[in-house]
Amino acid sequence: MTSGPVDVSEDRLRLTARQAVESGRLEAAQSSLESLLQHNPADAHARLALAQVVLQRGQLRAATGHLLHIVQALPNDAPLIIQLVPLLHLTGEIVAARSCLDHLARAPNPPPRVLAAQANLRWILGEIETAARWMDRAVQAGVDSPDERYLQALLHQFTGDMERAASELESCLQRWPGFGAAAVVLANLPTRESAQSRLAFLEAQLARIPEATGSVHEKRVRAEYASAFFTLLDGLGRQDEAWQALQQSNAVMHELLPYDAGEEVAIIDTILEAAASLCALGADAQPRHAGPMPIFIVGMPRSGSTLLERMLSNHSQVASTGEINDFMCQLHWTTDVAPGGMRSMQEIFRRSPGIDFAQLGARYLEQTQWRAQGNTHFIDKMLINIQAVPLIRRALPEAPILHLVRDPMDVCFSNLKANFGLSSPYSYDMLAMAHYHDQHARLVAQWHASQPGAMLDVHYSDLVHSPEATLRSVLAHCGLEPEVACLRPEHNTAPVATRSSPQVREAIHTRSIAQWQRYARQLEPLRKALA
Repeated sequence: MTSGPVDVSEDRLRLTARQAVESGRLEAAQSSLESLLQHNPADAHARLALAQVVLQRGQLRAATGHLLHIVQALPNDAPLIIQLVPLLHLTGEIVAARSCLDHLARAPNPPPRVLAAQANLRWILGEIETAARWMDRAVQAGVDSPDERYLQALLHQFTGDMERAASELESCLQRWPGFGAAAVVLANLPTRESAQSRLAFLEAQLARIPEATGSVHEKRVRAEYASAFFTLLDGLGRQDEAWQALQQSNAVMHELLPYDAGEEVAIIDTILEAAASLCALGADAQPRHAGPMPIFIVGMPRSGSTLLERMLSNHSQVASTGEINDFMCQLHWTTDVAPGGMRSMQEIFRRSPGIDFAQLGARYLEQTQWRAQGNTHFIDKMLINIQAVPLIRRALPEAPILHLVRDPMDVCFSNLKANFGLSSPYSYDMLAMAHYHDQHARLVAQWHASQPGAMLDVHYSDLVHSPEATLRSVLAHCGLEPEVACLRPEHNTAPVATRSSPQVREAIHTRSIAQWQRYARQLEPLRKALA
């Protein structure tokens, strides 16, 4: 019998691979794992480890091939599937990721942690209502950690159950007062109680946190509470106290997450250089698409994009999909660049003149058609796609692109007061905010100059002051007939997974216009920087 020696050899290879990964010797780890798969091609765990290693080495397409190989003979192994799905999402294989979760959903009597994992993974894929159902099941089955209860609260918020979301967040903070992110969300939710009562509640929870130790985590928690205090104090009309809280919050977050102006300029330079090369090459005709058509919404964060999405997706032929990263995922795949922040984005654009745009468009559509849910159009509201407008036009020339435009002071102030956590470093300092806005404006100006007609500017002020005329123009640009329902976004029952989800469930209003003027004196450095 030969099974004994083979088993010993496989164990040795597995150990060697694990040690190589732990010591950062990725080439050696890849070699050991490939040898292991020669012994046993059906070893799904070894293949998953190999996919992770080659992805770390920047070989995205090779990693994708190994992941899809596992999907073809998917084992009944919940821990493996839970590791597999995020990697499929990362590599743009959304359809395969959903099929894995469907397979996992058929498991009888799953433990609470598996239920919670399914909720989290469905949320990552943008399936908010499904995620909410799984998380409710997980909590009922006994899941009870701050992260999981916080996610449950967010999912209730996104599906419109604000009271239940608030109750969950209050419970979370009572049990885990150091969970500052919950304070930020709670402060922005509508409440039957007074803002003063909610402020007192949050102050009481903050007082339960031990004195500062100076750790990064504690600094961030106190910054999150200060951000929540700003929101409530601002609503109470106590502007001086509110501004002091906002300054405190943003100063800490700016220290923890400094903005790199040079890097921002570098990536915009790279994008514009690549776009110029693409223009020089000329456009190839792409095959006409007969299925559901994406509508891209791009622009600055906090520019009013969620309101536009809610109005459009109340149309009988338009589905809301939220902030999906599908186009960027397919860009990574077609250029074979593994995700890795700003540097990977620069590499994508350096390689963009060599992109097979027919393949890019086909892959994007293949992975997103299910999102339309039987409608003729679906909305892709990933705002950072503003960087990829020429690439979208080449890959999907029929897809309309809508660019939200908001008054510079309004949009910058809205970002400064948002507290995005450990993302968006530009949003915690006035000069950084102005610089980021200027780079965005530089990009937009170039797209209008080099890609005339590529995107339709939609001004937020027009959207709220003259919604009917503005929507008529937007719908015509998208090839859709006007429908009165689009003017009643408060009747839209679809989930909305953004920070502004409580506000966009209201009727169209103009309250967000010129809010910055309440802090005109304090915001003078921002105004001068923008000027």
